[in-house]
Amino acid sequence: MPFSDIESKKQELIRKALGGGALLAPIATPALAALTEDTGAGVIDLAIPPEYRDLGYMPDDGISHSVETSQSDITSWQSVSPTRSDTTSETWQVTVVLQETKKESIALYYGAHLAALVADATTGEVVLDLPETPSSRAYRLLTLAVDKDQEGDEIYIARLFPNAKVVGKAEQVFGKGDQAIGWGLTFQGFKDSTLGTAQRTFFGGPGWQKLLTPMGFTSGS
Repeated sequence: MPFSDIESKKQELIRKALGGGALLAPIATPALAALTEDTGAGVIDLAIPPEYRDLGYMPDDGISHSVETSQSDITSWQSVSPTRSDTTSETWQVTVVLQETKKESIALYYGAHLAALVADATTGEVVLDLPETPSSRAYRLLTLAVDKDQEGDEIYIARLFPNAKVVGKAEQVFGKGDQAIGWGLTFQGFKDSTLGTAQRTFFGGPGWQKLLTPMGFTSGS
């Protein structure tokens, strides 16, 4: 059988993040069970509660997701490669650089309570003392990529980290160059005891629905 009889290449299945963002919600906010909903007459739209607040503009690099996996290997006398390998840990992280200086970016960078950041009634000044032991606060973090060929054909790919904590902060530079004052943060996803997972991934949108068959999916009952 020639390869031309079995090859399958569909350029319409190549995805790109033309837009999107990172959205943050208090840990007490219900975790998303679904990213989209039918709003009537077959119209598919996002179903993100208002508690999830957009963290704003980011550099062109967007949002970076990474995973680090550790293995425990058993080697055997008669084999040059491991004869058994078990995954011992898998750590998912999200790295963002927030370009907007606002309440959320300041609180995340300094590990402060959002409610504690209050402007002075007279001057509007905000003062924040660095705690001796920064708290590791947990949040709901949703990262969202939006792709579309035309209006109404949006495709959404999103990752929900139901128990996300800031585990790293990038260097912050004050200068007059072509970069904004950035708030670089690395989040790590930890297992949520209720959901039983550290990450939930969503694929949806009207454009996604139209491509189910060429992508190889069948609709459930």
